[in-house]
Amino acid sequence: MHEVALSHQLASAVQRAARGRTVLSVHLRIGALRQVVPESLEYAWGFVTKGSPMEKSELRIDWVPAEIECSNGHRRILDPNEYLDVRCQECNAPTSVITGEEFAVVDIDVTSDR
Repeated sequence: MHEVALSHQLASAVQRAARGRTVLSVHLRIGALRQVVPESLEYAWGFVTKGSPMEKSELRIDWVPAEIECSNGHRRILDPNEYLDVRCQECNAPTSVITGEEFAVVDIDVTSDR
């Protein structure tokens, strides 16, 4: 379950950014190719942040679909069951990932007091 490792890294980054203030929420953008299980991430976040200023914070997640494009300009959204089938379905050309690899903090809401 790599969600625990992700939660540890995320908590470290959020703690630095919060500078001792209580964290109310953390807004993330996570791509489908990261293969993060939402329930596992939320559970791991609760475990990792217990007893910290982030303990009661809410994770708000925008899920980004996996989109690929071939050298001929054909684009498509990948179905989760076809992540290994990344050649263009129209012309059989190799493809590049356009979206779906994101794991980014968009915003952190904190209290104004320290």
